[in-house]
Amino acid sequence: MSLENIAVLIDKHRLVDGTDRDQPAAHQRPPDAAELDSRLAGLSAEEIGTFLVALSIDDAKLLWGLVPEARQNEVLWEVPDGLRESLADSRAPVYAVSQMNAFELVDGRVRQAAITSRKDLERVRPLWIDLLNPSKAERAYVGEHFGLDLPDPGDAMDIEVSSRFHVVENDEIHLHSNFLLDREGESRSVQVAFILHDGILFSVRNAELPVFRLQRRRVLTQPGYVSDCNDLLLDLYGADVEYSADSLEDIYATLADVGRKVLSERMSDEEAAAILADIAQEEDLNGRIRSNILDTQRALSFLMRSKILSSGQLDDSKQILRDIESLNSHTSFLFDKINFLMDATIGFININQNRRVSQLTVFGVVFMPLNILAGVGGMSEFSMMTQAIPWPLAYGAFVAGMILLGWTTFVALKHAENRRVRSTGKAVQAARP
Repeated sequence: MSLENIAVLIDKHRLVDGTDRDQPAAHQRPPDAAELDSRLAGLSAEEIGTFLVALSIDDAKLLWGLVPEARQNEVLWEVPDGLRESLADSRAPVYAVSQMNAFELVDGRVRQAAITSRKDLERVRPLWIDLLNPSKAERAYVGEHFGLDLPDPGDAMDIEVSSRFHVVENDEIHLHSNFLLDREGESRSVQVAFILHDGILFSVRNAELPVFRLQRRRVLTQPGYVSDCNDLLLDLYGADVEYSADSLEDIYATLADVGRKVLSERMSDEEAAAILADIAQEEDLNGRIRSNILDTQRALSFLMRSKILSSGQLDDSKQILRDIESLNSHTSFLFDKINFLMDATIGFININQNRRVSQLTVFGVVFMPLNILAGVGGMSEFSMMTQAIPWPLAYGAFVAGMILLGWTTFVALKHAENRRVRSTGKAVQAARP
């Protein structure tokens, strides 16, 4: 929707609103207001803010009056302070609940500072600023306040892998890392942007992560747990490795259940299909874990090369790397186990198919001589040979002979199959030590 269309609708609204001011209450809201409401509902907060800045102050006030109260806070982030004061008086935009967390280090203890407005941010000296799903305007304000540019973690997907860890001119250290989000029925990697600047760790993400909840709980409840922002970053990476290890344990448990089903004597095609789905899901999670810990390994190597870590922090980094190496061996073992279970499941499917083909073969062998006899019985020569015998008796005896032949063939085939199974069992027992 263009600025010209908004301006035209505002002019119509002002004209109709002025002429209908004396109408009854049911008719006071003109149709242009409803159209403006519908148009505003389809616009983002950034687009509405752009229109408010471009319009005259009177038109901006009229348009602001039509913005739903539930959306006014996010729109206020998109307009400059001067226009905001004209539209909403002294009202300042606030942060959503749990959208921004600031942590200060006071007397060796980490304390969380409540950040709900811009003024709250100006009163803290943070050690860690954690932004959850911030808007572009919120990132811009926080970055301007601390003198840096906060990226959108979603844009990190477009960054080359070799450029996700770098240092900029003002000694800011930027890291873009993948963190595992493992929920029942869903597992995915979440991009998190980290910036180390002026003794503060900034983290920007678009989804809540169990690792961050765990880290917040640890720093708030354990005195002396961290001493600076580097400790915080290393602990986040270490917690992600722990979380990945827990997910690997869940994969082990799931594959153990699958293994018991696969190693049973019989399995239907429906059970095999369900097992293949479970195996595929665990294989995807295992691959995602391997990719994430590789990303963490590269981030830690970069931090160690950057020479910003103390000797104790270097030891912590090396320990995390050793944990990653142990997880790599587990993921390799799980890949082998997944391949074995998948091959075994497919083998059961093939056995079931072979069993059905064998049954069809038995039926074909049983009915082959019967088909030959049926063809003979339908020939004129058979009628000539049995013309002295009443046809019910002749054909009755013929049908009985066919049944006897079919039954004899079937019994002979079953006897041969049983002999084959017994001989195979004896060979297996003889081969056992």
